[in-house]
Amino acid sequence: MKIDLLKTEAFVNGKWVKAASGKTFNVTNPANGEVIAAVPDMDRSDVKKAIDAADAAWPQYRDLTAKERSALLRNWFNLMLEHRDELAYLMTIESGKVITESQGEVTYGASFVEWFAEEAKRTYGDVIPPHTKDRRLVVIKQSVGVAAAITPWNFPLAMITRKVAPAVAAGCPVVVKPPSETPLTGLAIASLAEKAGFPPGIYNTITSAQSSETGKEFCENPKVRKLSFTGSTPVGKTLMQQCAPTLKKLSLELGGNAPFLVFEDADIAAAVKGALVSKFRHNGQTCVCVNRILVQETVYDEFVEKFTKAVLALKTGNVLEKDVQVGPLISEKALEKVQRHIDDAVSKGAHITTGGRHLEGLFFQPTVLTEATPEMIIAREEVFGPVAPIFRFRSEEEGIRMANDTEYGLAAYFYSRDVARCWRVAEALEYGMVGINEGLISTEVAPFGGIKESGFGREGSKYGMDYFMEIKYLCFGEIK
Repeated sequence: MKIDLLKTEAFVNGKWVKAASGKTFNVTNPANGEVIAAVPDMDRSDVKKAIDAADAAWPQYRDLTAKERSALLRNWFNLMLEHRDELAYLMTIESGKVITESQGEVTYGASFVEWFAEEAKRTYGDVIPPHTKDRRLVVIKQSVGVAAAITPWNFPLAMITRKVAPAVAAGCPVVVKPPSETPLTGLAIASLAEKAGFPPGIYNTITSAQSSETGKEFCENPKVRKLSFTGSTPVGKTLMQQCAPTLKKLSLELGGNAPFLVFEDADIAAAVKGALVSKFRHNGQTCVCVNRILVQETVYDEFVEKFTKAVLALKTGNVLEKDVQVGPLISEKALEKVQRHIDDAVSKGAHITTGGRHLEGLFFQPTVLTEATPEMIIAREEVFGPVAPIFRFRSEEEGIRMANDTEYGLAAYFYSRDVARCWRVAEALEYGMVGINEGLISTEVAPFGGIKESGFGREGSKYGMDYFMEIKYLCFGEIK
């Protein structure tokens, strides 16, 4: 496929630019190891220029009406849908995501742009009843200022739009750093933002393999008023420390260890379907993927048999073919982690009912492990790969205790047909998002985010705008 949206320069202040040093790094296809393109390897000085451009553009941009900002976002949304197939193809070759999932991500990612195009016109304030007769009290919301966004490789488009759309809707200019593994999708949608009419300096995209140094510039530069990061918990903690001296507003969507509980009164066929889609989407490489399947002992054998059969039927292969469901892992490091988790589990008594083998390149068989126990590494660490460990529990209380036995709290899932149990368990699970008889819960209309060491802040929904705005109280005196 001819890719008109393939860009090999960064986008700063309305212009396509190289790194000041002239350095570049390669972007490779994880399915075959081929180099797709080389993009600028920018350093802190390049990032500073982008931040300066955004800051200079802010005063004029924040004075646009909400309707004018909404129109820009609507243009961007329409262009994404118009170029859906090209964006999906680009996403697939740089991330290894199967083409059907990439097409779905373009639609999903664009939905945030459409949503916040509408929400831009609804940033309402308040009139507060005054405490004295001669005063009038008003609350308004204003854009926070320059927003920096650091996004992960597993959702190259949606993680950008979920941050950029509310920022732009709120009146904030943005500087985006997509990951070094998948920068091309980010550059492609930046080119569509340019076509949509975004003013220079409002939407900037820098590329760099120097993640630590560019991250420091975002954190330490006082012109950046807001940082939104999606990635690992250790990196999130580091960024939070680095932001402390300038007291930036932060949104951190960090690691997870999602449990998937199957109670004895569950619809087992539905639970198998939900676990399959939640576990193996993007080859298990999403932050809300199921990491631990917890099954009540009375239905354990039935679930294992049906789930193993379903996993065995998954097709691994050419990610550009529409009937393929499993692609490659993103890197050798990811492959080694999957193998390490399996080896550890087997050494501690787990059984492999299907899979367990490394195929060629970065491909690994979808794997099911039974008789998993809390002592195994996979019970504590997010595997981020196509491995599904299945644990036993006896009572509802034990299942909830096992599910909550982690420092993470992003997403959880459970299946039950008992209405009272659904309420009890949903309220008892210590997670920011809970799927009840549903394995796919992400949508632009609902708040996405976690608790505990999975971070804080919410993206999407009516709450998503709040993290890019400041609340200002106005007190009018001498009203006579």
